[in-house]
Amino acid sequence: MSEILSRVRRKPVLALLLIGLIAVIVGTTAALPEKSSTTDPIPADPLAAQIAQMRGQLDRVPGNATGWAALGAAYVELARITGDPENYGQAQRALDRSLELKPDENAEALIGLGALTNALHDFTAARGHAEQALMLRPNSADVYGILIDALTQLGEADAATAAVQRMLDLRPGVPSFTRAAYDLELRGRTDDAREALQMALAAATTVDQIAFCRYHLGELAFNTGNLDEAESQYRSGILANPDNVALQQGMAKVLAARGDVEPAIAQYTALTTRAPLPEYLIEFGELLDSAGRPDAAAAKYREVSDQFRRLEEQGATEYLDAALLAADHGDPVEAVRLARLEFDRRQSILTADGLAWALHKAGRDDEAIGYADRAAALGWRSAALAYHRGMILAALGRTDEAAAALTDALRTNPNFSPLHAPRAQRALDSLISR
Repeated sequence: MSEILSRVRRKPVLALLLIGLIAVIVGTTAALPEKSSTTDPIPADPLAAQIAQMRGQLDRVPGNATGWAALGAAYVELARITGDPENYGQAQRALDRSLELKPDENAEALIGLGALTNALHDFTAARGHAEQALMLRPNSADVYGILIDALTQLGEADAATAAVQRMLDLRPGVPSFTRAAYDLELRGRTDDAREALQMALAAATTVDQIAFCRYHLGELAFNTGNLDEAESQYRSGILANPDNVALQQGMAKVLAARGDVEPAIAQYTALTTRAPLPEYLIEFGELLDSAGRPDAAAAKYREVSDQFRRLEEQGATEYLDAALLAADHGDPVEAVRLARLEFDRRQSILTADGLAWALHKAGRDDEAIGYADRAAALGWRSAALAYHRGMILAALGRTDEAAAALTDALRTNPNFSPLHAPRAQRALDSLISR
């Protein structure tokens, strides 16, 4: 990974070419993020109009396998930005139709299936689709993007890093630079991650790409406690694309972090009405909890549970987010069950942390600490992960280590959660006073 930025600097930054809707539609989520999705965002309304146009063309030429693959990829993207899981079913049907028409050497359909299975959190299948597509297109940066996202979520860090480097060598641009940034951030190299995102911004050629890069620069600033820089990046992104829901979520987080509770609630209300993504609903619920409105918060948590059920009906398994919701606001025993289901499928930093936290909330700290240590192994500077590890260490009576972890959480980002950051501070104060 030490070669990534130096090798790219020796190359001119190429203008990123977007090839319709087939190119680079990947990521979760998370990525919801999971939170670090690397998809180039497209506003929902224009995308819906494009989908309608594509369906009209396919009505006229129904034997166009490439067209059906592009339609499937477009539906994956629409699901990501609207939070409507029914679009995943539409995507699957379109991609299946493409493969019926062209069962062999259909790279476009394999790319679409890779994007879809990444979005559905079936990362093993996504890796398989990417590997099949690479046999047809060994020099495709788009395919490497899908492979990187799958490998990262499967916890195959070294393989993901190698794939990032290959994607950068093939086509430096917004998708490859943003993936490099995430890889660097997971390894604790925050300054290098910021530089990679600045490279992505320099390579951006559309307002949507600019907004996308600004959002991730804002996220990096927010996650390191720099609210002024985060707000500046989010606002700059909104100037480029006022309809971008991720940027609106960023602004809501800044308001909440500054204690501007009523404006933050208003922002989250508008945001979750437009895009009821589980991540946004959980954040909104925890903001309401922190503001002393438990009934309103409980209503949001029920809404998240309903959304999880809708996602599962479409084949999307949100076990990790569901586990964290159950751990913090439901049944810890169920949280452990869900977290273990997800960890058994993929051993990433996030799933190790989720399982550690669920075990802690269930009172099983001797088991939890091993997973918490595993989550910390790459060096990611995450306030939430440090908070979880600190609370587990405190429960084990390892006071000095617990205080160090909680101090690290609050130094990394003192405003990482309106609900949990104050809890981290109270726990640290209690440890210091002993």
